[in-house]
Amino acid sequence: MLTGELRSQIDSIWNAFWTGGISNPLEVMEQITYLLFLRRLDDLHTLEENKSQRTGKPMERRIFPEGRDLKGQDYDNLRWSRFKNLAAAEMYTVVGEHVFPFLRTVGGDESTYAHHMRDARFTIPTPALLSKVVDMLDHVPMDDRDTKGDLYEYMLSKIASAGANGQFRTPRHIIQLMVELTAPTAQDVICDPASGTCGFLVAAGEYLRQNYPQILRNPESREHFHRKMFHGYDFDNTMLRIGSMNMMLHGVDNPDISYKDSLAQDHEGDEEKYSLILANPPFAGSLDYENTAKDLLSIVKTKKTELLFLALFLRLLKPGGRAAVIVPDGVLFGSSKAHKELRRLLVEEHKLDGVISLPSGAFKPYAGVSTAILLFTKTNSGGTDHVWFYDMKEDGWSLDDKRQPLLSEEKLGATPAEALSEAEHAKNNLPDALVRWQQRDDNELERPRTAQSFCVPMADIVANGYDLSINRYKEVVHAVSEHLPPKEILASLAKLETEIQAGMKALEGMLK
Repeated sequence: MLTGELRSQIDSIWNAFWTGGISNPLEVMEQITYLLFLRRLDDLHTLEENKSQRTGKPMERRIFPEGRDLKGQDYDNLRWSRFKNLAAAEMYTVVGEHVFPFLRTVGGDESTYAHHMRDARFTIPTPALLSKVVDMLDHVPMDDRDTKGDLYEYMLSKIASAGANGQFRTPRHIIQLMVELTAPTAQDVICDPASGTCGFLVAAGEYLRQNYPQILRNPESREHFHRKMFHGYDFDNTMLRIGSMNMMLHGVDNPDISYKDSLAQDHEGDEEKYSLILANPPFAGSLDYENTAKDLLSIVKTKKTELLFLALFLRLLKPGGRAAVIVPDGVLFGSSKAHKELRRLLVEEHKLDGVISLPSGAFKPYAGVSTAILLFTKTNSGGTDHVWFYDMKEDGWSLDDKRQPLLSEEKLGATPAEALSEAEHAKNNLPDALVRWQQRDDNELERPRTAQSFCVPMADIVANGYDLSINRYKEVVHAVSEHLPPKEILASLAKLETEIQAGMKALEGMLK
């Protein structure tokens, strides 16, 4: 958890960029990412130096080569620990003319991070701003993994709060809920085909560290965690850089964060590769058939991106693989042939596990569209007995454009530090949804359809044209008025009439 002092430091860095002439929040984030990566390279080089001094052996791996670059600058001067001490004008020259060209050609680090730095652009406009930001970042503690991760997450939240590019950021508590619902294991191979800032992959990694602490003690499982478990695709290079850095600062050494237009190319080598998909794909827009992967159109013929992404998830999952993905409500009840066919596939040919209806303000202020979480398992052989539905009314935050927390921090999210009272549950349904999900094959089967959650047999869903909207199945309790027998009603009226007449006579007497 970040202290107020650390938040204040980040706010100051952010404000320095804005007052210094960079107003695009994504550009601010990108320049911070480059500088953090340079600091990381220097830290790695220092570790190698210390190891060499300790063992008396030559350095096995030099990040910064010996000698000079093409412009005659000593490579050692390109290190964060060196240029941070230079005067502003000299620092600006070294970083702009030497450090960034070096950054674009880093060959010693074959990680995904180095790959995404190869088209790095230095856009900080003045020496004064660079000097100020480098000094501020140098005072931010980056030794502890939790602190590093939280700091970067806080910076990412500022992209959203700046009112631009918010579509790249799924609310963290919704991500956490989806990870908890799918409960990743140490053997999973996890993919987000619309990864953005890699929020889902980061949350899955944190879940595994917490629930499987032994994962990083065993050499084989550690190798799997750092190099084979996490896969993210995006077609925005800025997002790839930011997402990669997010993973790095959360302690994942070399995830597969790659450039790929998920819908517009073949997926050779990716079919049935992943055991878990977590995603909030883009909903807007349609694609031309010519630009759409033919293997997806063979599953469902449509130009709707939300339907094509669902088809993609089915293509990428291994048999037995599971998914938790966000879809617009139209996917649940759309009447087109493509909508119905995709729902039929999920219900009849795979195993549709659950549908969570999210509050309509969950993605404000960027989108007011109503959404839901679909939970399903790829089987290729059916398996849907019943579908669990949950009607989420509140997620712990106000549902207006401000999205202010309704409870204290320890009572927010899917796994709050403290148990919630009934009144607090009315403001945060996430913990309740998680508990009920875990009972979906047990107690939940007995709940009436008037409850906040309930199960619907597959036969009912088929009979309703595979409609998956909760309102199709939810029953409303109508208040029933209790009526007195007619004789009692007449007697009461007669008594009332007598009392009125007596009152009138008393009033006449007073007037006389």
